[in-house]
Amino acid sequence: MKKTASAVWQGGLKDGKGQLSTESGALKNNPYGFNTRFEGQPGTNPEELIGAAHAGCFSMALSMILGEAGLTAERIDTTAEVTLDKQPDGFAITAVHLILKARVPGASPQQFRELANKAKVGCPVSKVLNASISLDATLLE
Repeated sequence: MKKTASAVWQGGLKDGKGQLSTESGALKNNPYGFNTRFEGQPGTNPEELIGAAHAGCFSMALSMILGEAGLTAERIDTTAEVTLDKQPDGFAITAVHLILKARVPGASPQQFRELANKAKVGCPVSKVLNASISLDATLLE
């Protein structure tokens, strides 16, 4: 299976503008630029898109792993904090911190933590990222 996304960029780094699109049409010519990436202006950026992909992938992986353990989540809420750090040779994504809050009837806190960590390691997006990936998992009652 292959999925595609594309970017178009015009201009210099700081004054240029770009557009991001996905094969599915979920993103279609979404604007991004230096200001949305580094200056907190409204709009998207590659790091938040990686965060969305990681949170989504992790949530699906956890759902699968819970199912294998005979459990079904009522709700899985995942936030991914993506850290972009300046390095001597440029910028790098150095860490992703996953924050998970889930309601899983019948799961003990220990079982929940074990299954969440299994999902963290097994998620395909986790496998592609060369960054420190941490997880805070809260089992809601």
